[in-house]
Amino acid sequence: QVQLVESGGGSVQARGSLRLSCAASGDTYSSYCMGWFRQAPGKERERVGFIDNDGSTNYARSVKGRFAISRDNAKNTLYLQMNSLKPEDTALYYCAADRSEDGLCYARHLQVDQWNYWGQGTQVTVSS
Repeated sequence: QVQLVESGGGSVQARGSLRLSCAASGDTYSSYCMGWFRQAPGKERERVGFIDNDGSTNYARSVKGRFAISRDNAKNTLYLQMNSLKPEDTALYYCAADRSEDGLCYARHLQVDQWNYWGQGTQVTVSS
């Protein structure tokens, strides 16, 4: 199984940028579909987006065009570049992984409950 540790969260003003990282260990990283999720206070955890082993990405409508997910399989690291941040992006951001054939992502990965491994989360706070 894989262990995930997020970093890079912090406080930023609206229209600013942040880059989150997620370091993976314990298994063959390239065998996993990797994703980012977030949870704001009082709200359910929601998908930000995910990336499969060949670099294909999927984004939630709320972040498309502002956020970019990438992965470095040589470094076992997942990234989330967040630009043009808005106060409504404030949340605890989680890295997630799901082992799948050839590390590809599927339609089921749109659902939060389909992901088997989670990091501890890193806080992002955007002020207006």
